[in-house]
Amino acid sequence: MKTIRVVAAVIKEGDRIFATARGYGDFKGGWEFPGGKIEPGETPQEALAREIKEELATEISVGKLIDTVEYDYPKFHLSMDCFWCSIIKGNLELKEAEDAKWLTKDSIDSVEWLPADKGLVEKIKEQL
Repeated sequence: MKTIRVVAAVIKEGDRIFATARGYGDFKGGWEFPGGKIEPGETPQEALAREIKEELATEISVGKLIDTVEYDYPKFHLSMDCFWCSIIKGNLELKEAEDAKWLTKDSIDSVEWLPADKGLVEKIKEQL
């Protein structure tokens, strides 16, 4: 089974975190933290800054690693580095996602998270 290496941004503002709903593919409509694939020669942090600029037209500062999620989907293995992030500049414009929400500890379970993101949500709740 092939492994896909990706990065995810948990963008935090006060006591809220930012989540997006996928706008395409097998998991369209499922909720996740924005991010994407790591290109050859990039560090996870560089990949994350680039992806957020591309997907949300926003400049972020990448903070500490929350966790690396390992998850087996039916067709591939996902290895996802998840980082705390904060906004430097921009308004989080949705270029690819179909929806987005700011969630708090109380509302974080109100969306249907993608399977790989579910375990991460538990860790984030502990830290919000």
